[in-house]
Amino acid sequence: MKRNILLIEDNEQNRYLATFLLEQHGYKVFSAPDGLSGINMAKAFVPDLILLDIQLPTMDGYAVAQALRDIESLRKTPIIAVTSHAMLGDREKTLAAGCDGYIEKPIDPETFVQEIESMAFPSSTNKEIS
Repeated sequence: MKRNILLIEDNEQNRYLATFLLEQHGYKVFSAPDGLSGINMAKAFVPDLILLDIQLPTMDGYAVAQALRDIESLRKTPIIAVTSHAMLGDREKTLAAGCDGYIEKPIDPETFVQEIESMAFPSSTNKEIS
């Protein structure tokens, strides 16, 4: 069974790269260009994982993470921030907002999927996703 990932990212190039890398590893990726559409998509199909940019237009990723955590069906869904916010305290602020993990941009294409799997699906990190 393929796992579904919701990618909430406003930058088209970042969406393309992350989607490409994840699909190469057997994931099905859905994307949203902003927080509100991401929240609506997450409510509609409850993904196995949410990858969330923090610097989004209109509604920042902190607010999106908090809104997602307020939805009963999404409370246990892993949320990993993928962000260029890398100043002192940003990681803690991201985790406090409801994210389960944090990956700094620019992502490393060689390790990106493995990082995500180890944070979101630790028991299946060494198993093949089909």
